[in-house]
Amino acid sequence: MPKSVLPLTHVEIKQAKPQEKEYTLGDGNGLRLRVSPTGSKVWIFNYTHPITKKRKNIGLGAFPQVSLALARQKTQEMQELLAQNIDPKTYRENTLAAQQLEHESTLLVIAKEWFELKKDSVSPKYADSIWRSLEKYIFPNLGQLPIKDILAPTVVNLLKPIEQKGTYETLKRICQRLNEIMIFAVNSGKIETNNLIGIRHVFKKPKPQRMKTVAPSELVNVMQMMSSANMQKITRAAFEFQLHTLTRPSECACAEWDEIDLENKLWIIPKVKMKMNRDHKIPLTSATIEILEFMKVISFNSKYIFPSYNTPKSHLNSQSVNAVLRRAGLQGRLVSHGLRSIGSTALNEQGFNRDAIELCLSHVDNNKIRDAYNNAEYLEQRQEIMEWWSNFIIKASKNSYTIVQNQNKL
Repeated sequence: MPKSVLPLTHVEIKQAKPQEKEYTLGDGNGLRLRVSPTGSKVWIFNYTHPITKKRKNIGLGAFPQVSLALARQKTQEMQELLAQNIDPKTYRENTLAAQQLEHESTLLVIAKEWFELKKDSVSPKYADSIWRSLEKYIFPNLGQLPIKDILAPTVVNLLKPIEQKGTYETLKRICQRLNEIMIFAVNSGKIETNNLIGIRHVFKKPKPQRMKTVAPSELVNVMQMMSSANMQKITRAAFEFQLHTLTRPSECACAEWDEIDLENKLWIIPKVKMKMNRDHKIPLTSATIEILEFMKVISFNSKYIFPSYNTPKSHLNSQSVNAVLRRAGLQGRLVSHGLRSIGSTALNEQGFNRDAIELCLSHVDNNKIRDAYNNAEYLEQRQEIMEWWSNFIIKASKNSYTIVQNQNKL
């Protein structure tokens, strides 16, 4: 049986006198106090290496700077590592090395500097998406490496599983973001060359996928199918509101009452929510105001116009409309984002001002210089456009069950 060791006391430790030779006092669980001839008292943890099975010591600090209680706490931490077959000494060395690297030019440190600039040029939601993708795919394996040591073959091997899963768009975005970080590092003098130039060319390219949508002439059929589909009132209202306003699924689902200006008949989505980081003003039509009046009874005391069923303080899931479209029998033919395409096609066929249509869709001109100088909001034209579009939807819904035409029946 192992020899039993009585725990040390604070008084015993203080009264321990130096002797001609070094000696130790045991506290149990591998914790020992080493007393030297000079009078210094140092805590050590004696343990068996989980792999080699050899006895080893690791210092825990000197007494009284490290008290008996703290020494026991550190011993417990060491025991927990051993229970996981981790050598405490190696673990501590690796931790110290990682902390040292944290203060040098590691990928993570440089990425944080780059991100401070990047996030000001995009919406908060998109910025969050950028950082989360790096945290998920890059930082766990490469974050603590010096950025100068990150080579293309290493990154390619890391990203291969993403390619094998077929998520090519994700792969493309990660490559772009890594290159932006490397370019930032070059321009800020952290490294001399970008080792990841052209890295995306070693992977398969994502195949362009057209958004599932239908022609404007098929809207009659869509409204009929949605009329008979089983859905909650909030989801039905969100579907119609999204269709009438030509907004993206997330923009509609996250709509807030504070963004509605009924006096000026505008829904103003703040730039922090928008993809292109600018306020988006949407003229409200008679139909959209009617939908808002319908939702007032349900959610006017809520922050969101379309609250979640399960979490009233949150908003409707942006995929709720998609789910109903599938249940209505439109799977493979139409997705909620494709509702915007129906409107875009119909409005362009009608011959409305192209720039005004693009603003209705919150698109930004690909010509950056032209976009910077073209600050026209075309609000009067867009009011006319949106009223025409709402009337187009109402005509397509003539024999269908909708909120706009059947409020009193719901």
